[in-house]
Amino acid sequence: MSAARPSPRNARKPTPWLRHGLIAAVVLALVAGGVYVYRKRGGDAAEGAFRTVQVERGDIRVAISSTGTLSAISTVTVGSQISGQVTDVLVDFNDQVAKGQVIARIDPKTYEAQIAQGNAQIASARASLSQAQATLLNAELDYRRKADLGARQLVARSDVDLAKAALDQARAQVNAAQAAIRQQTASTQTTQVNLERTVIRSPVDGVVLTRSIEPGQTVAASLQAPELFTIAEDLAKMKIELAVDEADIGQVRTGQNVSFTVDAFPDRQFRGTVEQVRLSATTTNNVVTYPVVVTVDNSDGTLLPGLTVNAEIEVSKRDGVLKVSNAALRYKPADDAQSATPAAPGAGGPRGGSGMLDDLSRTAASMNLNANQQAAFDAAADAVRARQAARQAQASQQGGGGNRLFGGGGRGGPGGAVMIGGPGAGSMQGQMRQRMTDRFKEDFAAFRATLDDAQKKQWDAAIAGLVNAKRVQIYKLVDGRPQGVMVRLGASDGTDTEISGGGLKAGDAIVTGERAARE
Repeated sequence: MSAARPSPRNARKPTPWLRHGLIAAVVLALVAGGVYVYRKRGGDAAEGAFRTVQVERGDIRVAISSTGTLSAISTVTVGSQISGQVTDVLVDFNDQVAKGQVIARIDPKTYEAQIAQGNAQIASARASLSQAQATLLNAELDYRRKADLGARQLVARSDVDLAKAALDQARAQVNAAQAAIRQQTASTQTTQVNLERTVIRSPVDGVVLTRSIEPGQTVAASLQAPELFTIAEDLAKMKIELAVDEADIGQVRTGQNVSFTVDAFPDRQFRGTVEQVRLSATTTNNVVTYPVVVTVDNSDGTLLPGLTVNAEIEVSKRDGVLKVSNAALRYKPADDAQSATPAAPGAGGPRGGSGMLDDLSRTAASMNLNANQQAAFDAAADAVRARQAARQAQASQQGGGGNRLFGGGGRGGPGGAVMIGGPGAGSMQGQMRQRMTDRFKEDFAAFRATLDDAQKKQWDAAIAGLVNAKRVQIYKLVDGRPQGVMVRLGASDGTDTEISGGGLKAGDAIVTGERAARE
């Protein structure tokens, strides 16, 4: 007899401890969710009060955009110096021609006839010369006889004088005949030159770009030579003439790199080099532009004369520098006294001066220094760093003393990145820049003495750039509060700007704006 089975209802009924456990788990989940939501809202409120961007280390490329047209470096227009009918045209568009090659001919019959006429006139002049020479010889003999008889008083003195006059006249006729020969010879040579000009030759090695004549056409060379052909001397080297706005021309220098595209090859990017910045400004609708000539290597023959070019002139490229979004430069707290925490004394830290030393180190690295010059620079930089560290340590012990670059003293010292407003601010800043310049000259005098003239020019330009660099205050987010930091601005590509100084490093959060308070 089988045992009795429990009913289904009794089998699914949970035990009391299991039911209490499920209730407790649900309650704990609800409590944990509430705590998470509360903390998240609080964290978002704390972290989301300001919009920030990070300081990054990277490259900044500054370029000027412009348009222009491709053309051959040297284009020669071949014309005709004489008039006549074209009998032969021996080249066509795109033909390769060599220097001295015959490319066209003009009917030479007119000039050949003139040469024949000139030769006949020369022969006639020579005959006249022979006749004059015979007359001269007879006059000389007659004069000698009469002069001898006159000396013995056998003839009248007047007869001797007449014989002398006849001799002089005969000599003059000989000279006139000789001059006529030279004149006719010169005239014939001129006609011979014109005859040679009936053969049109290429003046250079190159490619025929245009041809303006056809066989049978009459060329009339009166006031100016008619244009028959246009020959590009060498299409392996081409040029672009860019029109650069007056606001940007000050940044363009010979030797700068240029990248450009053409509509004919939209997927390719070509490169060139600034060859010349011309001074012949052009004004169109009150817009002043300057022509900038860019040379281009076209060894593969891809580029064609006349193509429209969209170019960018690379006026500056900074590699491995600290940069920040331009939005950070525009931010100002709504109430500086309440929203922004001023930088603590010495907050710039060693980086205040090291930023400028880093800039100088990059400049020195680009100057191709020899071993002695590099050693002189390293010694000067190490001395500056040591003195700066000592000053910073002394300031820390005294509980104050702002960041003084290169040991400069006072609020307006060369290292103090202090922007002074109000009356006299311009004069004060000028004094600060002068003190900074003097400090640089003193600290790096031994190094500069080892440089050649070109290196000195580059070094002085770098110093002037650092001293005259624009300084602004940006706001670093520290403990949830914006803290003012003074930095030097460098190159800008329109999106990011190079910064240095202020003790900033890659990854620091810089405030760009404030978020609206949440309900």
